[in-house]
Amino acid sequence: MAEQIQKKLQGELEKYQQLQKDLSRAVAARQKLEAQLTENNIVKEELELLDASNPIFKLLGPVLVKQELEEAKGTVGKRLEYINGEIRRYEQQMQDLERRSEQHRDALGRLQQELQRGQGKA
Repeated sequence: MAEQIQKKLQGELEKYQQLQKDLSRAVAARQKLEAQLTENNIVKEELELLDASNPIFKLLGPVLVKQELEEAKGTVGKRLEYINGEIRRYEQQMQDLERRSEQHRDALGRLQQELQRGQGKA
């Protein structure tokens, strides 16, 4: 009996540890997206200060290519929409992982109590 509980406990612990790793990866990815969001917001603010007479260049590989102001604003706007969507997706994923992690933590607690009760009887 105690051996079965021990195996269940080990399985739950492995699942919990994997969820924690996944959550850690999601947090790191979200932080990276936050940095990109900040960077792109700065670019957007800088573009707002310019008028059509100012030259704008876009880095394509090793080459700087001239770009129109409206095209640059549109590109940055689309990039901001994409980044915000990805941040929302990661936040949802993190909430789901935290909820599942909490369920596994509860199951671990119950199994530990069950194991202790089994050992107390023996």
